[in-house]
Amino acid sequence: MTAVVGAGSIGVAWAVVFARAGLPVALFDVSADRLTAAVDEVRSTVDSLWHNGLLDEEPAALVDRVRVASSLADAVRGVSHVQECVAESLPVKRELFAELDELVPPDAVLASSTSMIPCSRFAADLPGRSRCLVVHPGNPPYLLPIAELVPAPFTDPAVVERTRVLLADAGMTPVVVAKEVEGFVFNRLQGAVLREAYTLVRDGVITPTDLDLVVSHGLGRRWSVLGPFSTADLNTRGGLERHAEVMGPAYARMAGENAPWTPDLVGAVADTVHTTLKPDEWTDNVRRRDHALMLLEAARRTAPELFTPKA
Repeated sequence: MTAVVGAGSIGVAWAVVFARAGLPVALFDVSADRLTAAVDEVRSTVDSLWHNGLLDEEPAALVDRVRVASSLADAVRGVSHVQECVAESLPVKRELFAELDELVPPDAVLASSTSMIPCSRFAADLPGRSRCLVVHPGNPPYLLPIAELVPAPFTDPAVVERTRVLLADAGMTPVVVAKEVEGFVFNRLQGAVLREAYTLVRDGVITPTDLDLVVSHGLGRRWSVLGPFSTADLNTRGGLERHAEVMGPAYARMAGENAPWTPDLVGAVADTVHTTLKPDEWTDNVRRRDHALMLLEAARRTAPELFTPKA
C-alpha cells in the first residue's frame, strides 16, 4: 500500500502512477477542498489515458484504488511507501517528515517529490533518517516516466533499491543520482537550457516564440528519442570523439571557465555510450534513430492542432 501526502498536481499524478500499477493509494491533503478536487482530477486524468489507449484496464478500476484519507495518520497506516508532494518549502518539509517519521511503520520508505531540496536538509535529524530519500519525477509522471532517486549520505542503500524496484514495477524509469546537488539532474539540465534561453532573448538574438520553436521542433524532438550524449554521437560520423573535436572548441568558448570539454572526460563518456551504440554500427544506429523520429512525426501529423501553440 502507498500513501501520497499532498494532493496538488504532482500528488494527483503520483496517485495515478501507483493506481495504474495496481497499488492501493491513500491520498491526503490538509485542505478538504483540495482533496475533493483531486479525486475529480484523478478521474479526469485516468479517463484521458484510457481514451488515448494508454491503460490496460477500465478507468473505474484505477479510480477505485485511490481513497481519500481523513487524516495524515489514517493515510499512512500500514503503508510501505509514502510519497510526499507538499509545498517546495524547507520548513514545511522538515515539519512533515518529522511527523511522518513518528507515524509511519518503521520499515516504510519516506520519499519526497521535491524538485530542488536535498534530503539531507530536511531529514538529517530524524531517528528514521535512513529510510528517507528524494524521488523526483518528471511532470507529469504518468506520461514522463523518469524518476530521480536521490539518497542522502545517510540513506540505507537497501531503501534505494527497494524504491527503485517499486518504481520500475510501476512502469517508471528510475535513475539513481550518485550525489546530492541542488536541483538534482533533471532541473540542473532544465535550468541550464532556460538560463541560455533567457540570455539569448535578453541579448536580442531571438524572440521567445522562435526560441520555443527551436526546442520543440528541433532539440526537443531529437531528445525525445535519444539523450544529448547519444544525439551527439550520431550527429557526426566518428561519434562523440569526432563531435568534440569539431564542436568542442566552440562549446568550450560558450561555457567559459567551467568548460568540461576535456579529452579524458569526452573519452570516458564515449566509452559508456559505445557500450550500447557500437561505433561499427553507426549507420544502422542513425537509421534506427530516424525511424523513431518518423514514427513521432507520423503521430504529430494525425493531430497537428495538439502540437501548435494557440495564437
